[in-house]
This record gives sequence, structure tokens and C-alpha cells, in this order.
Amino acid sequence: MHVADQLSAAEWKQIELLRAATPARRAALARSLTGHTLGLARRAIREANPGADADELRVRYVAAVYGQDLASQFQQFLACRRDAPSP
Repeated sequence: MHVADQLSAAEWKQIELLRAATPARRAALARSLTGHTLGLARRAIREANPGADADELRVRYVAAVYGQDLASQFQQFLACRRDAPSP
């Protein structure tokens, strides 16, 4: 069965509205949805790690979104920044 065969009337209406939207409107919707999704991810990480400090939450977010390799590098960057003398 094709995915299009499983869409509800409401889903078809959403597709119709998106197709009719201007490029600027589509970009605004994408930006809004992205922001909302990232906010939900951050909140879930914060709720799953109630004792974590801000840097640990940032590292966990980077791991979830970009992978553990980048998160490890980011963690090292934060540690260097934290340990660097203030100007």
C-alpha cells in the first residue's frame, strides 16, 4: 500500500495548504516547526537529567542531534573554555 493511500482528509488538506503557500510562508513554517522540535528535544533532555548542569545538558543535546563524536569534541571545548583564565 502506498503512503498516499493512508492519508486522512485532514492530512490531505494540510498538504494542499502547504502547496498553496508562498515560499516565504513555507520557510516561516519550517523555521517555526524546527524551533518547536528543538525546544521539545531540549526539554526532554532536561527532564531526563534533572541534576545536570547547563553544560552537561548542552553536551547531551549535541550527542542526541549530531552524534557522540561531535558531543565529545564539544565537551572538550567547554572544558577548555571553562578552565581558561578570564581576560
